[in-house]
Amino acid sequence: MDAFGGPIWSMAASPSGSQLLVGCEDGSLKLFQINPDKIQFERNFDRQKSRILSLSWHPSGTHIAAGSIDCISVFDVKSGSAIHKMLVDRQYMGVSKRKCIIWGVAFLSDGTVISVDSAGKVQFWDSATGTLVKTHLVANADVQSIAVSDQEDSFVVGTAEGTVFHFQLVSVTSSSSEKQWVRTKPFQHHTHDVRTVAHSPTALISGGTDTHLVIRPLMEKVEVKNYDAALRKITFPHRRLISCSKKRQLLLFQFSHHLDLWRLGSTVATGKHGDTLPLSKDADHLLHLKTKGPENIICSCVSPCGSWIAYSTASRFFLCRLNYEHDNISLHRVSKMPAFLRSAVQILFSEDSTKLFVASNQGSLHIIRLLEGSFKHLHTFQAQSGTVESMCLLAVSPDGNWLAASGTSAGVHVYNVKHLKLHCTVPAYNFPVTALAIAPKTNNLVIAHSDQQIFEYSIPDKQYTEWSRTIQKQGFHYLWLQRDTPITHISFHPKRPMHILLHDAYMFCIIDKSLPLPNDKTLLYNPLPPTNESDVIRRRTAHAFKISKRYKPLLFMDLLDERTLVAVERPLDDIIAQLPPPIKKKKFGT
Repeated sequence: MDAFGGPIWSMAASPSGSQLLVGCEDGSLKLFQINPDKIQFERNFDRQKSRILSLSWHPSGTHIAAGSIDCISVFDVKSGSAIHKMLVDRQYMGVSKRKCIIWGVAFLSDGTVISVDSAGKVQFWDSATGTLVKTHLVANADVQSIAVSDQEDSFVVGTAEGTVFHFQLVSVTSSSSEKQWVRTKPFQHHTHDVRTVAHSPTALISGGTDTHLVIRPLMEKVEVKNYDAALRKITFPHRRLISCSKKRQLLLFQFSHHLDLWRLGSTVATGKHGDTLPLSKDADHLLHLKTKGPENIICSCVSPCGSWIAYSTASRFFLCRLNYEHDNISLHRVSKMPAFLRSAVQILFSEDSTKLFVASNQGSLHIIRLLEGSFKHLHTFQAQSGTVESMCLLAVSPDGNWLAASGTSAGVHVYNVKHLKLHCTVPAYNFPVTALAIAPKTNNLVIAHSDQQIFEYSIPDKQYTEWSRTIQKQGFHYLWLQRDTPITHISFHPKRPMHILLHDAYMFCIIDKSLPLPNDKTLLYNPLPPTNESDVIRRRTAHAFKISKRYKPLLFMDLLDERTLVAVERPLDDIIAQLPPPIKKKKFGT
């Protein structure tokens, strides 16, 4: 809905979660009521002179701090009027600046307001008197973000120089009950602006322009100094942005505002292991499909036959029919999509391309039959009672009879597509699902979780398979469980039923269920290539895990046919080369 205040610069939900406050370009503050079915405008607060860039509620929900340009305002929620206006010093390293932008504010239980601004300052204000208590100059550039811990004994700020600072509330002396805020730790894990930070009970989380999400554990909060206490840097998305049409050997690439369809190249040459073969036919760029309006594409998929493309933005769902005539391709958009297909979080075609499965953002699952240039709605599986959790992962069996769906929590539901009913629910597990797939012939559902555990569940028998029980009894190799990145895709070899193929951003793995599992004393990875035939045989029979780290960062990998595998890499250097230059810092001796 429209806030009628121009661009929205800031939003903050009340501590109870029943109200939403919005700060706009024209200086207006608008309060909305959050109802289960809609958001309803409640009232305006006193209008300010400049845009509202940051907001924070007092934990009691009675007052609000709002940061704009050159000033911080404290509002009474009941009356909607400003009770204090605190002017911020424009001085920046001794030089007066034209404007001081308040990028972030935090309202604490004791009435303290913490502000971060474009002059590189972290400031503490008393909201009862509207006076400045203390100033910390932390950077020569903007301090852009702030997050406070639940206990309000520490907070974290992020700067435009890529530095993250940790502040803690410590006692003045060992015997004193008086406490003060002290800057304790600086972290330099970013090269560019740190636009946002979060403070979890055990870690500081930061992200920004350099595309990295950095999780820095607080060592004093970690009970056991194990691998969980390690720094983690996440770069690539945990969901797939590429889909494949195996029949026509097409790849569909999803970007923020457009889709690209490519036909893969081919070769007739042969060679030995490790050779790069010349292409006899180059890859063809078949289609560049742009979206209208400012909305990003949420999900997309190309059908296995290559004749359909479906994609969704936040408010519209699109279905397109592709026609191939020799080297020409024409696109026909299916019009009059039903109202319930307004937005999807996941789209999947059946193996024979006759059905389309759409997971809506309201938690329901729609099954659509695809006809020549049109469609027919077959059925909708409603969300489980008491939840509106959307199903963000879908998997369909090769025979088209079973559909598995998983939400953002740990549950996986299996539906019978033929009889249009819920077949079973896989026993709940504490960690979210990152990938799932249904094996051909056996209809075993393979599920990968974020803690690197893998389960195999028999859909016909409604129970875990013997192989899965063996794995849980013996446990995975410790190096496997210590991997940072989650498994993003699972597939199967059509002629080798004992093989499970899976990958994350940094490795491709084949699990051979017929071989014994590795224990912690065996070598999990095979870093060196085999030198002779006996070495090849020894490695082949060693254990079930065959891992390749040759391709990385790996965004997509899948079997095209029995003998062909397609892999898509996205070198990090290419992304970094497109970033704006970081703030130049003077280094000693240069």
